[in-house]
Amino acid sequence: MRASNGQAMYNFERNARRRGYRLIAGIDEAGRGPLAGPVVAAAVILPSGYKNPEINDSKQLSPQRRDHLYGVISEDALSVGIGVIEPSVIDEVNILQAALMAMREAVLNLSSCPDYLLIDGTSFVALEIPQERIVKGDCRSVSIAAASIVAKVSRDRIMEIYHRQFPQYNFIKNKGYGTAEHRDALRDYGYCKLHRRSFQFKDEAVYATAELEFI
Repeated sequence: MRASNGQAMYNFERNARRRGYRLIAGIDEAGRGPLAGPVVAAAVILPSGYKNPEINDSKQLSPQRRDHLYGVISEDALSVGIGVIEPSVIDEVNILQAALMAMREAVLNLSSCPDYLLIDGTSFVALEIPQERIVKGDCRSVSIAAASIVAKVSRDRIMEIYHRQFPQYNFIKNKGYGTAEHRDALRDYGYCKLHRRSFQFKDEAVYATAELEFI
C-alpha cells in the first residue's frame, strides 16, 4: 500500500532539516480507546532523506503489513524508543496525560537524543526539545507514521502476552477494546488488573457487575 499523501509525507522532515535540525523524531501512541491494557507510544528517528512509500498511518494497514513494516522500520531507523504506561496510571492521571507520559518516555528511551520532535495531535510533550504538533500527523509525516506502526504493533504484542494470563477476555483478538465479546466477558468475570477502572461503560449494568466482581 502506498502512502496516501505521496511526497507530502516527507515535507515536515524536509522543512525541519532546512532549518538545521538533524535528528528528527516522529512520535505517536496507540491504545487511548481500549477498556483494558496500557497506552503505548513510540518515537522513531529515520535517516536523512529516508523514503518508504509503504509507510502510512497504522490504522490504514492490515496487521500483516504492520508486522512487516515494524521489522523494516526497526532495521532502517537510526533509533526507536518505546514508552508504556499501565492502566493503574491511566486511572490516576487520565488517558490524555498518560499518553503524553508514554510519548515522553519513548523519547527518553531513544539511543540518540533528537533535536526536533514531530508529534501527532495537539499537545506538546514535556521535554526541552523543539517540537511541532501535527493534527493527523500519522497520515502526514513519514516519521510519525513509522511511530504509529511501531506503537501499534508493540501494544498488540503486549496484549497477546496478557491474553495468556487472562484468556477469558480474549485479548489476543480484541486487544482490550470494548467489543461485544469483551463486554460479555466483563459481565461474567468482572474486571482484571488490566482494566481501566476510570473508563465508564455505556452499559451501566456491565460497569456495576465489574465493580462488584473485581479480581
